[in-house]
Amino acid sequence: MALTPSNMLALGTKAPDFKLRNTVDDTLVALDDVKGKNGTLLMFICNHCPFVKHVNAELARLAEDYISKGINCIAISSNDAANYPEDSPHLMKQNAIDHGFIFPYLYDEDQKVAKAYDAACTPDFYVFDADLELVYRGQLDDSRPGNGIPVTGRDIRTALDCTLSNDPISEEQKPSIGCNIKWK
Repeated sequence: MALTPSNMLALGTKAPDFKLRNTVDDTLVALDDVKGKNGTLLMFICNHCPFVKHVNAELARLAEDYISKGINCIAISSNDAANYPEDSPHLMKQNAIDHGFIFPYLYDEDQKVAKAYDAACTPDFYVFDADLELVYRGQLDDSRPGNGIPVTGRDIRTALDCTLSNDPISEEQKPSIGCNIKWK
């Protein structure tokens, strides 16, 4: 497994707009269509990465816990599906169904969205406030495949709770670690 850290986009960055295909229902959606009223959790994930597989159940729980609070979740795969067929859109849809994702799982075929967000790895997490300004980027929690630490989503949950209560989020944020995005 490659260990690639997040690039740590500057806090306060406005979320770059996009329009991508949702592999779950085959609709074209823009960021404005899927952003949350109180905030947005944007995740770069994929199907084949062991780091993402390790946290898929927690990603589904996060959505269940926060969508009703006005924080929408969005997942994007930017991997080159030609060279990594497990990350193809039809298998993304199946993965979303298998894991009970209640959020859009979008395909960034030309990889422009990943580049706009300076995404580097899967998983790579970004929390934006209600104005789509970046308040958190980094890891889900300290758990990694094989390290024996339970997956809790602690870091993301703290950032989401602070976003909801308008409390400051510490600027000391640990980068996510995962497989590199599979660039074309």
